[in-house]
Amino acid sequence: MADTTETKAEGLLDEAKGKVKDGFGGLTGDAKLQAEGKFDQLSGMAQQDFADLYDEGETKLEAATAFVQDRPLISLMIATVVGMIVGGLMFGRKSS
Repeated sequence: MADTTETKAEGLLDEAKGKVKDGFGGLTGDAKLQAEGKFDQLSGMAQQDFADLYDEGETKLEAATAFVQDRPLISLMIATVVGMIVGGLMFGRKSS
């Protein structure tokens, strides 16, 4: 994935470009330009939100990886219990 700082910057640029288009379209009465501006604004905000979520997910993944490396036995027990719960939910108990 591209650098999230770069993605955020592109998002800010798209949002600013959209605000200009929206404003200019409103002044000139050009509904198409105004709609393009609103789309660019939303696209820019979405890019920024995606970059923020990606950073947050990456941070949580690093924390989980560190936990597993520091406490492998506890991690194995947790994975076993989760696997048993998921298996029980998926397949349930068979009636005899």
